[in-house]
Amino acid sequence: MSIDRRDFLKSTLFGATLATVGSSIPTIGNAMTQKSDKPKKGKAQLNISLQEGIPLGDSLEEKLDYMESLGIVGLEPGGGNLAKRVNEFQQALRNRKVKISAICAGFDGFILAEDTATRERCKSTMKEILAAAGELGSVGVILVPAFNHQKPAYPHTMDTRKFLIEQMTELGEYAAQHNTKVIFEPLNRGEAFYLRQVGDAASICRDSNCPGLSCMGDFWHMTFEEPSDMGAFISAGDYLQHVHIASRKRRSMPGEDGEADNYINGFKGLKMLGYNKYVSFECGSQGDRKDTIPAAVKLLREQWKKA
Repeated sequence: MSIDRRDFLKSTLFGATLATVGSSIPTIGNAMTQKSDKPKKGKAQLNISLQEGIPLGDSLEEKLDYMESLGIVGLEPGGGNLAKRVNEFQQALRNRKVKISAICAGFDGFILAEDTATRERCKSTMKEILAAAGELGSVGVILVPAFNHQKPAYPHTMDTRKFLIEQMTELGEYAAQHNTKVIFEPLNRGEAFYLRQVGDAASICRDSNCPGLSCMGDFWHMTFEEPSDMGAFISAGDYLQHVHIASRKRRSMPGEDGEADNYINGFKGLKMLGYNKYVSFECGSQGDRKDTIPAAVKLLREQWKKA
């Protein structure tokens, strides 16, 4: 369904115009997210990152050696037990080009829980991870407001949106105090009922007016929810803090799904924004990773040049 919708938009005048002029045409409801008083960012750069379980190697040192051999500059660990691993990461990354990119979740509970104890547990464990993320120089900690299986949760209403902004402002202010950010991640509707498009996440950041809140885009989820990768990224503007990537059919290594794994349109949007943070692999692999990881890295670099 989503691919057909993409093809339809590309065949229309609007789709063609958007592909040509990019940010000059705002998406409905998200136009305000493009406005910013911040200075323009520098030159866009493709900084590839891997989640910790992806690179080859039995130890953290071996994984980092492998990443550096491919010119990969970011490592995305999980947030579980992160506070106890700060020293481990600091020692392992000393004198290396690899840095910590984002932190992938790891908190307990969820922020849209009706149950107060569940919600407070989410906030307290998030704060612990945010403090550790700040020590590691991470761009932020990824948060999903609620997955489909997490119940009971507040319904998808305007009152819930206002409530979410109130709850997240507290976490965002805490994140800012630790020189990092909370990163909202929109998911496809098969995984989450709330927050499915990048522009919606950016609008919550805008309305909160909190410097510690940001958002991200995930090419896998965007495949099903966004009519245009470029438009999705542009709608986020300065709030875009992180990007996930995977193949577009099976959520495997980029390139393992053949021609479907085309990220050029999205990369064009990132270049328009001057995006210079991380594009991080969140995926499995159909083939042997010793072959699929280098091939995926090569593919992304080639498509970035074409964008």
